[in-house]
Amino acid sequence: MRPKEEIILENYIAEKGFKRGAQRKGIAEIFLSTEKHLSAEELYALAKKKYPSVSFATVYRALKVLCGCGLCRELRFDDGVSRYEHLYGHEHHDHLICTVCGRFVEVTDNAIERLQTKLFKRHDFIPQRHRLDLYGICDKCGKKRRAD
Repeated sequence: MRPKEEIILENYIAEKGFKRGAQRKGIAEIFLSTEKHLSAEELYALAKKKYPSVSFATVYRALKVLCGCGLCRELRFDDGVSRYEHLYGHEHHDHLICTVCGRFVEVTDNAIERLQTKLFKRHDFIPQRHRLDLYGICDKCGKKRRAD
């Protein structure tokens, strides 16, 4: 865990009066060192390797703390699985999601960002956040469908 992330997490835990557990900190380190959108189940499997006695509930609560302090956010795509992605120190991005295999790709596009700003201004909105998920069929699944 990078020092700034650790400070953010520690300040949030102190502010909320949560216990300073070694497992929670360890789970946070595992999550923040894994550059992938993880489900709670995937993080639990990783945490179990380092902390054999860790419970799923502990992992889930650790993710909620990470979301609460702004280090990550929960994403729900059409497959019904909640995934968690890093926020701190990561450039804003949107997602392309395959409706066949569930694969998703992070995309950054300045034209989307400019359009967003234009739309906020046109409709007198104060920007806070946005999320764009585009659904389609990835090339691999498209090729497989055409071959069938």
